[in-house]
Amino acid sequence: MLSHGRPSDAPCTRRRFWCEAAAHPPGGSTFPLGSKSAGSPRLALRWLRSRAADIADQLDPPAARPVRAWLADHTEHERALSHLAHGEPYTFTAYEDTTHYVLTARPTTPAPSRRHRA
Repeated sequence: MLSHGRPSDAPCTRRRFWCEAAAHPPGGSTFPLGSKSAGSPRLALRWLRSRAADIADQLDPPAARPVRAWLADHTEHERALSHLAHGEPYTFTAYEDTTHYVLTARPTTPAPSRRHRA
C-alpha cells in the first residue's frame, strides 16, 4: 500500500496534540483565547497559524508585524512541525506593549512504541 504522508507527520501517527492560545497582561492574569485538540503536527500548526492571524488582526500594526512575519515564515513552520513530530512542544510568543500572547502546541499522548531488533 502506498502512503503519501509527509515525513514530519510519520513518527506520530497515533499521537494527539493540545493547542492553546492565551493573553498574559501585567499583573499575572491569563486570558484564554482558545484551545483545540489536533490529530497531527500539521493540524496543530494550522490551528496555531489561524489563531495567530486572528490575534494579528486585533493588534496595532507595529505589534502585528512580527506575528505576520511568523505567519509567512515557512522555515520556522517546518521547525515547528519537526518539534511536534518528535514529541516536543512548540511555542510562539508575540508582544504588544506589556501584554504577551502565547500560542502553544504540545503532544498529549505518548509516541508509538518502536520495535528494536537485537
